[in-house]
Amino acid sequence: MCLSCEGGAAVSLAYILMAGCPSQGGSTMTRKINYSSAEEPLQALISWITSQLQSSVGTFLSLVTPTLTALMNCPEARLIFSSSGGIGYLCRHLRIGRSTAVSANSKKINKDAGASVQQLYELCFCLWTMTYECNSSATVRAHFARDGAVNALVDLVSSAPREKVVRVALSALRNLAICSADASPDSSGKKTIDGSTFLTDMIGAGLLKNIDLMRERQWTDPDLVDDVDVLYKLLHENFKEMSRWDVYKSELESGHLEWGILHSEKFFKENAKMMEGPDGDFFLLKMLIALVGSDDEEVAAIACFDIGEFVRHYPNGRSIAKRLGAKDIVMKLIEHENEEVQRHALQSVSKMMVQNWAAVS
Repeated sequence: MCLSCEGGAAVSLAYILMAGCPSQGGSTMTRKINYSSAEEPLQALISWITSQLQSSVGTFLSLVTPTLTALMNCPEARLIFSSSGGIGYLCRHLRIGRSTAVSANSKKINKDAGASVQQLYELCFCLWTMTYECNSSATVRAHFARDGAVNALVDLVSSAPREKVVRVALSALRNLAICSADASPDSSGKKTIDGSTFLTDMIGAGLLKNIDLMRERQWTDPDLVDDVDVLYKLLHENFKEMSRWDVYKSELESGHLEWGILHSEKFFKENAKMMEGPDGDFFLLKMLIALVGSDDEEVAAIACFDIGEFVRHYPNGRSIAKRLGAKDIVMKLIEHENEEVQRHALQSVSKMMVQNWAAVS
């Protein structure tokens, strides 16, 4: 069967199976199809979709996005998709597709590289519909938090491949920001994930600055303007309640490092000890070391700087950083083609080797 025929058959099957779902009770076919007989083939169809989403090739996205978009109108299908790892697959394709969409804007289109702008919109639409399950499902909220949905959506807002993509990305972020755990608390004993959790992630990912800039623009879409205003209010309220360390931790966990007061000698003088973490395992320092290998040159440079400042201001910081492999990883960037990365890598390694950096500098 050709790909277009296979895709068309999948869409038809999706509508037939959805007619048997309790949430679609208004359909005349509902009385003819028992959900128990529709549930298993619905799971099989979604399993087929997720298997196709494991590929990064654009043609496979073209095959499944129409079916997935149709299924996202059905709450039963959304929950099955989430339990099949669907949120993670969507986030992965949004990250891959963002760079493809930017290339498409400059008329450098590689059809096999990932999602086109239209596919990017459809994938983002699917993620947006999934956010409507957050209030009723602790598991769905956990998947959104675990799979980096906020980072993927904020990246889309930052790159702005098309206004319609920005609009649906903002709507998804708004739903995450206002979601509540009241109706479906997590019974596992783990930390509660709710709108406040996602707002902290958004601040760490740099959405606050983007929203501030977006408020200065003249938008024609009233829904987009409303989403911007709501997010602006919620983000600033949440930001006021966060300490500088909270903001730094959130930024570090998001992987979006930007130069500012959080990356300074003064900050590390006051907060170097916090890098120990509650369990004393220096988990955040390990994350910082991992970011040295980031493809984003600014992130790599800042990570080098922060490691160097930790070494200077934490007792026995040199020994701890070396034990975690920081020195070897940072040394690889000393000959980096970017001069800023090269400079910060050299300074960071020097701080790990010199007893009294202040005397040298």
